[in-house]
Amino acid sequence: MVQLGGKKVGQMVLGFGGSGVGQALAAVAAALLLRLLSGPGPALSPETEGGDDDNDATDDKGETPISGKLVPVTIRWRNINCSLSDKSSAAIRFLLKNVSGEAKPGRLLAIMGPSGSGKTTLLNVLAGQLTASPRLHLSGLLEVNGNSSPNKAYKFAYVRQEDLFFSQLTVRETLSLAAELQLPDISSAEARLEYVNSLLFKLGLVSCADTIVGDAKVRGVSGGEKKRLSLACELIASPSVIFADEPTTGLDAFQAEKVMETLRQLAQDGHTVICSIHQPRGSVYNKFDDIVLLTEGALVYAGPAHDEPLAYFSKFGYHCPAHENPAEFLADLISIDYSSAESVFSSQKRVDALVESFSQQSSLVLYATPITRREVFNNRTKFSKKSRVQKKGGWWMQFRLLLRRAWMQASRDGPTNKVRARMSIASAIIFGSVFWRMGRSQTSIQDRMGLLQVAAINTAMAALTKTVGVFPKERAIVNREHAKGSYTLGPYLLSKLLAEIPVGAAFPLMFGAVLYPMARLHPALSRFGKFCGIVTVESFAASAMGLTVGAMVPTTEAAMAVGPSLMTVFIVFGGYYVNAENTPIIFRWIPRISLIRWAFQGLCINEFRGLQFDHQHSYDIQNGEQALERISFGGSHIRDTMIAQSRILLFLYCTTYLLLQKNKPKYQQLEAAPLDEIQPEVQLEPLNTEQDEQNQPKEPPVTLNQVELNQPLESSPPIDQAPEFVLEGAK
Repeated sequence: MVQLGGKKVGQMVLGFGGSGVGQALAAVAAALLLRLLSGPGPALSPETEGGDDDNDATDDKGETPISGKLVPVTIRWRNINCSLSDKSSAAIRFLLKNVSGEAKPGRLLAIMGPSGSGKTTLLNVLAGQLTASPRLHLSGLLEVNGNSSPNKAYKFAYVRQEDLFFSQLTVRETLSLAAELQLPDISSAEARLEYVNSLLFKLGLVSCADTIVGDAKVRGVSGGEKKRLSLACELIASPSVIFADEPTTGLDAFQAEKVMETLRQLAQDGHTVICSIHQPRGSVYNKFDDIVLLTEGALVYAGPAHDEPLAYFSKFGYHCPAHENPAEFLADLISIDYSSAESVFSSQKRVDALVESFSQQSSLVLYATPITRREVFNNRTKFSKKSRVQKKGGWWMQFRLLLRRAWMQASRDGPTNKVRARMSIASAIIFGSVFWRMGRSQTSIQDRMGLLQVAAINTAMAALTKTVGVFPKERAIVNREHAKGSYTLGPYLLSKLLAEIPVGAAFPLMFGAVLYPMARLHPALSRFGKFCGIVTVESFAASAMGLTVGAMVPTTEAAMAVGPSLMTVFIVFGGYYVNAENTPIIFRWIPRISLIRWAFQGLCINEFRGLQFDHQHSYDIQNGEQALERISFGGSHIRDTMIAQSRILLFLYCTTYLLLQKNKPKYQQLEAAPLDEIQPEVQLEPLNTEQDEQNQPKEPPVTLNQVELNQPLESSPPIDQAPEFVLEGAK
């Protein structure tokens, strides 16, 4: 059925006529469009396709609960190594070196360390969000509730440093649309509203619920409220684990504490919360249950927070001064001082000794309250393999929601729309003044062609620059939502096209309404309508070109460089500067895909056909048909130019679809470490530290400062010579 439909669509498109390249272009675009509209939902990875439906979280009636079932998840990682090879040399830089640790439900784990210590790298490894690279090598063991978990079979949330939202939507609208896309089983509007209101209350967003999110152009909610909105959007699917990459970055002390208080509350609700943080204030540090200290990718400490790390480092003679922020003390202790050569040498020796000491201790004690094998066995949860990535609502529901969101974003973007409207009117007035009331003389022929070329270029450049300026950022949002399975790319692109039609058509109409009478172009109402129609379709095609460029390059800056460069090539081959018959053979395909050329050709046919010019000599151009013959547009029709622009529009949207599919973020897979590199997991029982301290003879602590600087690091006292100690568990 689908194949038959594809053949009919191809035959219908080819029946429009046109050049061979245009027909081939249209056939490819039609086939891609058919795939775009009828494509399946988010595909399951090969490892997750075989999951049991019986394991899905359901209530007693067999219906999916609104908030989902929160499954406690304990993550344990051992011997994580991450290295990056240099392009120019064979040198290898280690981002993570033999890092181990664990995160438990109901506890807030903070990954701390100086800049460049590997905090974000470790967080991305645990979340499976480390960007893939052929120069990157990642190995180690990652366990979820005692089971090896190469795939994220459990629900997790990842809150990135940069908060990306559609700026013109309110906080409530953002959450409501996210809930409808991610929880299509909630058919009742009252139940969905109640669920959204509970999230607003839980995250402290009630006071700003009806405020737009805002961006750099429009003031909206504060930075802390944006961060909590990011958490709220991720909590919609009731994730078991929450990863947050430096959630306090860019926030003042008050907002940072509010965000961390929210994370702590989520941990107390049963979530496993893991965050990376640079140097928190004292009140924020007191909210942590566990910490992991990293320096230069190596592990210095992993265990309970609060006073335990201070007691651990005091064993080596490093005491935290009274009334000093413990986080600052720890950051200074594990950082390299680059103020002088002597300070670099001494601080490097101190850090290396601390890393070596903890690496030997961690083989015996990792956490003071370890999970025993019996507890691991009891906590093992058989996850539904389809719970992480699954097909969400139907195609029509996705399209309807995405169209509503795209329309709200486009219609409410007042600053951008005002600027575009003013620029359209201003450029029309300028061009109209230059080409004021053209007559029918021989010199007016060149003036008319120049004006039409300028009109085509102005319309295309305005639409292109607007799109390439915003789409790379929007693509990041689309990639994030598409990865969660909220929707497929087909409904998104179609909704974006339809939402742009009313807003995008207004500016070419403004431009034509002002320019046409000022320049005194062909005096017929039907010709004016065709003029506006041609530049409007060209504007849509230029916007589609902006989408393609934005999907092709990684950043907004790159898109702003590539887009106008491509448009310059289309301008050169636009039919005014180089005649199509004089174009070199190897470049004759460029005019056929140049939207400037087709718009200019349509505008010329609309203007010159049926127009008479004043002439005095036999070799003068007497009518518009002769003028069209001079630029090789004589045998063409407006219908051909409109069909050609529609083909280009269709092809660019399909190309954007393929580029978005191809350029989806790819993440590095964790390779199993060699067996001889994995430290054996030791069976530990709860320890009575007070009784042990009474039975042990008191000995002076070993101080790493006592090691002579000229003594090699390898000759530092072995760990078995230091007095035995264990870290006290959280009480």
